[in-house]
Amino acid sequence: MTKGEILFHELAKEIPGVKEGKIFGSLCIKTPNGKSGAMFWKDCIVVKLNNDLLNEALALEGVILFEPMPGRPMKEWVQIPYKHKELWKKFASASVEAVRKLKK
Repeated sequence: MTKGEILFHELAKEIPGVKEGKIFGSLCIKTPNGKSGAMFWKDCIVVKLNNDLLNEALALEGVILFEPMPGRPMKEWVQIPYKHKELWKKFASASVEAVRKLKK
């Protein structure tokens, strides 16, 4: 298990009201509505952000829009490398709150 995977498991325990699951064959943090609030992908965390937080994340070195398939970026989802691990909880928490509001 990588340091990134270990941190991701820790985040899943620290964020209230979520549980671990799988999406696209990868680890994810699911909200009670069944939606993924964060995902672990290629030693990065993938989160849904908007407005200022999205711009803040995209300004970080190495952060890119998430593309589960090349050429198909997912709107508002960003892939944040492990080198920014100190920000993972902040962004994961914001992402979880955003997807909690979505309908099943």
